[in-house]
Amino acid sequence: MRIVITGGAGFLGSHLCDFLLSRAHRVVCVDNLITGDMANIRHLRDSRYFEFVKHDVTERGHIDEDVDYVLHFASPASPVDFSRLSLEILKAGALGTLNALELAAEKGAKFLLASSSEVYGDALVSPQSEDYWGNVNPIGPRGVYDEAKRFAEALTMAYHRKRGVDTKIARIFNTYGPRMRKGDGRVMVTFVAQALNNEPLTVFGDGSQTRSFCYVSDLVEGIYRLMLSDINDPVNLGNPEEVTILELARRILNITGSKSPIVHKPLPENDPKLRRPDIARAQQLLGWSPQVPLDEGLKRMVDWFKKLKGAGKPHKLAA
Repeated sequence: MRIVITGGAGFLGSHLCDFLLSRAHRVVCVDNLITGDMANIRHLRDSRYFEFVKHDVTERGHIDEDVDYVLHFASPASPVDFSRLSLEILKAGALGTLNALELAAEKGAKFLLASSSEVYGDALVSPQSEDYWGNVNPIGPRGVYDEAKRFAEALTMAYHRKRGVDTKIARIFNTYGPRMRKGDGRVMVTFVAQALNNEPLTVFGDGSQTRSFCYVSDLVEGIYRLMLSDINDPVNLGNPEEVTILELARRILNITGSKSPIVHKPLPENDPKLRRPDIARAQQLLGWSPQVPLDEGLKRMVDWFKKLKGAGKPHKLAA
């Protein structure tokens, strides 16, 4: 199959490129590199099944050949981007999704939207199932990302209902692994970098807020199964193993052997207190559930950082 991936040079997008190429699909990676990084896909450039197109998806583009799938992953997605790239996030969710859907409609291709658990906002229920409508502050600092994804979902379902496009929506929960970008504000990569550099681990609030972390290889497998399915309603993809942020910090200190202290800072506005996916739909309809336990994933993450450090490479990695 010939598959277009917007945001294909980013963290998730580049792993998806790897996965699809390993299954003999042809991949067209579209990215404007605003948060993506060519280092993430450099190893693919010599493949005759891989094509890179530098393009901003908020502007209409054109693909000459036939397309079987359009996977829309293009958007800044890190906490530091919510203020730094607020307009770009909204444009990616609105215009970017519109253009990606138009491409799918034009080519008769299937479409998959990379949505987010952020559509649930500061959830009042736990775990969050797909029928929960969320608790979002539309004008808060996180609202640009939350509402961009919520609008993208509405637009995707409108194209399915009105234009007959075969659409899929993946609600992606916290994911981690190689190629994350240091300094982007995501707790996993921040803690690992701080621990290895013997810097204080910064925990916001008292650390009792929870997250559920899915290793990237598990997440990509779930996306692939959803892509090939006949499911049009949203599907949660994440690891239901819930952990407090304070416990995560302690686990990382234990794995790295770091003596870094834990310091507390004020909790950011509208920071979700509970984040845990109900993955019953993915289990029942896709036969999917994550396989990498958190401690194993943390060890892989730490090993990856150590290799980068040993090679003298900076920790400037794609988001």
